Amino acid sequence: MKNCAPARLRYFVRMSKVSKLLHTRYRVNDLERTVKFYREVLGLEEIRRHKSPRGSELVFLKAPDSDEQIEITHFPGSGPVQVQPDLTHLAFEVDNLEEFGRHLAKHGLKYSDGPTTTSTGTVFAFIDAPEGYEIELIQKGKDGY
Repeated sequence: MKNCAPARLRYFVRMSKVSKLLHTRYRVNDLERTVKFYREVLGLEEIRRHKSPRGSELVFLKAPDSDEQIEITHFPGSGPVQVQPDLTHLAFEVDNLEEFGRHLAKHGLKYSDGPTTTSTGTVFAFIDAPEGYEIELIQKGKDGY
């Protein structure tokens, strides 16, 4: 029996799909300073740390209500990290941005942008992590995001 489906369609039928996002990796210059920020300022939990076979130092963190992890990596052999503006960011949900702003102040930090309220009542703001990666903080509105 001859397969009459176009080659493109046959490719998609046979292709496997990923099932879920496991982690996102950010390379940094100062591993301990960055991990301290994610733990103490954002409240993430350190799951594990180890050294890779190629010599990278890896620390995995996660937010309390998330399955996905963030991998913070230090690999001096790759040269210094230079984060470009608006290259990437992580977004976290918070219960109350006003309250979180007071928490930031206790750490000598403030929002780099916002808070901004959307038409749905969602409020968002940004802070900068130690290496310059942006962190978006979102307070969900009554109608969701």
